[in-house]
Amino acid sequence: MNLSKKPKLLIVMDVLAATLVIGALILILFFTPVEAVMGPVQKVFYFHVASAWAGMLSFILAAAAGAAYLITRRINWDWLSLSAVEVGLVFSLIAILSGMVWAQPIWNTWWVWDPRLTTTAIMELIYLAYFILRSGLDTPEAKARLGAVYAIVGVITVPLTFFSIRLFRTIHPVVIAPTDSGTAFNMSPRMLTAFITSLVVFTVLLADLVWNRYRLARLQAQNLEEAR
Repeated sequence: MNLSKKPKLLIVMDVLAATLVIGALILILFFTPVEAVMGPVQKVFYFHVASAWAGMLSFILAAAAGAAYLITRRINWDWLSLSAVEVGLVFSLIAILSGMVWAQPIWNTWWVWDPRLTTTAIMELIYLAYFILRSGLDTPEAKARLGAVYAIVGVITVPLTFFSIRLFRTIHPVVIAPTDSGTAFNMSPRMLTAFITSLVVFTVLLADLVWNRYRLARLQAQNLEEAR
């Protein structure tokens, strides 16, 4: 099987993901209204939440793939888990940076040690440590075992981060909440359309990036095997 040739379906997904991201950007810039209180900076919200969603989904996928590896001992599950962690780190970093862009004009600071921001930062650091620990091992099997266990344990940070604004006192806006909540962000129909679209677009982008990274992991393993 020629792994160096990119599958046609993956090429289609690359084009689809790029097209959807551009379309979502146009939708956000020109279709959604300017929020009355926050102004134009509120538009960062759509990609911010979608990035956070994609990052958390990636880490859940990594844990599921890690569990599949421990059950089957098939190395391709480790490739998938590794790919999902790497992509999840990128999405989570985008969420953190875009949140800082929003926070500066709204909170008059780039960062506060709010429960949501703190748990997100901890989650990011925990998954960064995943790569440091893997790099200290020599064999693919040892890397895969450690990676699988770590991904399963590390996924605890995902629900902790998601529910932090509901478990602790926070100034972070609650996107999905009862309308009588003082911290809830009420969306107009156009805002809601852009919000849901962004979630779908970033989910497709997540699948595309993970597939590309998985394919790279397979190529790296093949090259390593051929070099022996």
